[in-house]
Amino acid sequence: MSKRIDEKSLQVKVQKTIKTNNLIENNDKIVLAVSGGPDSLCMLDLLNKFKNSKKINFEIIVAHVNHMIREKADSDEEFVKQFCQERKIEFISKKVDVKKISQEKKIGLEEAGREERYKFFDEILAKKRFNKIAIAHNKNDVAETMFMNLFRGTGISGLKGIEAKSGKYIRPLIEIDRSEIEKYCTENELKPRIDKTNFENEYTRNKIRNIVIPYIQKEFNPNIIETMFRLSELVQDEEKFMKNHTEKIYTEIRIFEDLKDKKQIKLDLKKFNAQSKVIKSKIIIYTITRLIGNSKGIEKVHIEDILKLCDRNIGNKFLTPNKNLKILIKNGQINFESKL
Repeated sequence: MSKRIDEKSLQVKVQKTIKTNNLIENNDKIVLAVSGGPDSLCMLDLLNKFKNSKKINFEIIVAHVNHMIREKADSDEEFVKQFCQERKIEFISKKVDVKKISQEKKIGLEEAGREERYKFFDEILAKKRFNKIAIAHNKNDVAETMFMNLFRGTGISGLKGIEAKSGKYIRPLIEIDRSEIEKYCTENELKPRIDKTNFENEYTRNKIRNIVIPYIQKEFNPNIIETMFRLSELVQDEEKFMKNHTEKIYTEIRIFEDLKDKKQIKLDLKKFNAQSKVIKSKIIIYTITRLIGNSKGIEKVHIEDILKLCDRNIGNKFLTPNKNLKILIKNGQINFESKL
């Protein structure tokens, strides 16, 4: 017989995560992303009880996206709606033809669904003037994401996994194991909806969840989820240090910055070249992200080319890693120019 999950102990763990990572503050207004599955339903139940305890004054609203893929999509939506009505929680839903969007944009169903969900959450955030979005990622999701990134050939950043807080997104269940969540749902009779496609091994994440991790647990390390989570925490700490150090060096070597009109950043070439290769690479990514909002399309080969360009410093040189960016070496400066 499985050990009963103590509701209060799980509440205490989640509240500790909230406090440690400063996820919820007084007067926060939080959009809860709820599909109706075990993870999101557990998060909704716990945060609603936490709100009602009045330890912190905050508001919640539930957002549900009907992807119109599964036969039970409509009943999933109705289930979440009823769950909220019984607890007098505001509920907002949206039907989205994800298959159609996937075909039109020529992207996978998972990616299309994720884009539409987050777009919907942002719409509610703006319309209702809320300030945070709660996602029900858990400790297992962290390990799965790390494996996915590792198999794709990630750098150190990919081993961060999923952070408890990233901008407006908060993840109160990030330190909770999926088995704890499932037991909590059973013991509290939440009766979550089960997406049977999670057991099909068509997608990479499902293969990692259903094949790779169970194999590692059986043959190598039964505590691999906890091991990966600890690694994630270590990497996050080191990444924070590197980010702060990179920003410090950036301010020291920056000569000019205009992110609105000229859309240009100029760095001191001599001071840049005096840095270690790791810091130079970080500064390149940081500068590009400041200028155009992201570093999509900038791969290791582009960074290497930019480093060579800076090291040679022979005459005027142009390099265009993607259509939105121009880099020019001139007069002892590295000029980053946006063409957006």
